[in-house]
Amino acid sequence: MIGFVRGIVENVTEDNVVIDVNGIGYNVHVSADTASKMPSFGEEAKLYTYTSVREDAIWLYGFLTRKDLEIFKKCITVSGIGPKGALSILSVMDADTLRYAISAGDKKAISKAPGVGPKMAERLILELKDKITYDDDLIDREIESTAGRSPLASSDVPQIREAVEALVALGYGQTESLKAVSSIPDIESMDSGAVLKAALKKMF
Repeated sequence: MIGFVRGIVENVTEDNVVIDVNGIGYNVHVSADTASKMPSFGEEAKLYTYTSVREDAIWLYGFLTRKDLEIFKKCITVSGIGPKGALSILSVMDADTLRYAISAGDKKAISKAPGVGPKMAERLILELKDKITYDDDLIDREIESTAGRSPLASSDVPQIREAVEALVALGYGQTESLKAVSSIPDIESMDSGAVLKAALKKMF
């Protein structure tokens, strides 16, 4: 298995990049999000890769960060979601946003990916929700730097759930609500009303 490729960017399209590694051009399938963040032609790039071996071909799938690669590998363990489907999802949301969506049960956000309907999004959430943890996804570095850990990792903080439910009732999406609440420092010392008020300020 090829762990990563590092070389000169030769070509970038919406779903594929060519990396020149010592005179050999590697075709690497990427998400639209990854393609949009690739360095310019002639510059060096490093892509962490997943190798898919089939009877008729060997495909490389590339990611700019390890966390993108890890969430991709989790997605393809879900029945009915292959590499193409996982890339489709990661084309409309980055790894952090996808983790939030899974944790929040936000199938509406996930089903926006081309070829991924509500039923498949629901299956993804059901199969991965228990596999996505806040300890390993590092989705909010600000919380880690100010509070030492994400309050969402604690199951005994009811104001988190209550604030998210209130925001959803006001018409905000589950994923964006969870993001707003998770970015509030010292949340454990606040009541639900204060958490909601602080989260609403972040929404504007």
